[in-house]
Amino acid sequence: RTMITQEEQQNIIDRFGNGPDDTGTPEVQIAIFTKRIEHLTEHLEDHPNDNSTRQGLLDLVGKRRRLLNYLQENEIERYRTIRDELELRK
Repeated sequence: RTMITQEEQQNIIDRFGNGPDDTGTPEVQIAIFTKRIEHLTEHLEDHPNDNSTRQGLLDLVGKRRRLLNYLQENEIERYRTIRDELELRK
């Protein structure tokens, strides 16, 4: 697990979720993955040969991509909203 604090996670849930315990909606998961990806990217800048972390990062990026693809295919407005809020490019 990456160093995303409980407080950071709760802030994400409050911002993107439908309630304080909503961790399942794609928007919340995408936002949490994005935060973890940012942490791992910073770590890899300091430790460029940490290949296990790099693999974990690629796995996370893939999971986020699949969730974004799901939203794009099924709920285009929700997709556009989360993409714009997190400033993700497509």
